Amino acid sequence: MNLVQQIAKHLQEVHFGGNWTSVNLKNVLSDIEWEQAITPVDSLNTIAGLVYHINYYVRAIRQVLEGGSLDSKDIYSFDLPPICSREDWEKLKAQTWSDVEKLTLLIEKMPGSKLEENFVEEKYGTYYRNLHGLIEHTHYHLGQMMLIKKLIRKGAKSV
Repeated sequence: MNLVQQIAKHLQEVHFGGNWTSVNLKNVLSDIEWEQAITPVDSLNTIAGLVYHINYYVRAIRQVLEGGSLDSKDIYSFDLPPICSREDWEKLKAQTWSDVEKLTLLIEKMPGSKLEENFVEEKYGTYYRNLHGLIEHTHYHLGQMMLIKKLIRKGAKSV
């Protein structure tokens, strides 16, 4: 397995399972009801907000790999549309799974030499840095979601 395939596999695993940590986004979210997903705990982000935030960057990188421009702005990365029902929550999760599947396929098709090239502009670093950063970013927020989920289940309103 070459490096591009390994990166794609690692991204897939943090979302759907099989990674070294044995924790993945789909499993963590599988038993969270929509009301829990939008429940605030103190000043922490909501679980739904974190899911949106993670996928915001998945979509941004996917758009670039599809030949589009980099239109994302960090200030919009938590602009979660309202989650007012189970259907809204399921739609957010389904979009997340779809976007990461599409991105994984695009990564797998990349030539390995692309990893060393600048991602859009030099200031963003290489494709490797951005793809690896996306995986790290997902693990980071996945850990937060696990803690928030535990706090919600304990009935915590603040930490």
